[in-house]
Amino acid sequence: MHRNESAEDYLETILILSKTRPVVRSVDIAEEMGFKKPSVSVAMKNLREKEHITVTKEGFIYLTPSGREIAEMIYERHELLTRWLVKLGVDEKIAAEDACRIEHDISKESFEAIKNHIKS
Repeated sequence: MHRNESAEDYLETILILSKTRPVVRSVDIAEEMGFKKPSVSVAMKNLREKEHITVTKEGFIYLTPSGREIAEMIYERHELLTRWLVKLGVDEKIAAEDACRIEHDISKESFEAIKNHIKS
C-alpha cells in the first residue's frame, strides 16, 4: 500500500478528532491542522478516491477500515515516540514535533524493536 506523509497526517487527525467529537467535518480538520478549507477538500477527495474515508452527503467524514488501520498505526507511533523522547529528557513540544517526523519514516521492524525495548 503506497502512502504519503500528508495523507497519514490527515488520517491521524480524523482519528484524533473522532475521539472527541460526534462527527468530523472538513472545517474541523482545517482548524485542527491550521490549513485552509480548499486544501483540506482536495486532500479529502484524494483520501476518498483511495477508499481511506467516506463522506456523507452532510459532509461527515468517517475512516474506512483501511483508513483506520493507517491512522491507528501512525497515532500509536506518534504517542509512543513522543513519550520515549520525553523520558530521554527531550522537551515535550520538541519531542512531539520530532515524533511527528519520525513516525512516517521509521520501518515497522525498527518501531517494533523500540516498542519492545520500552515495554521491557
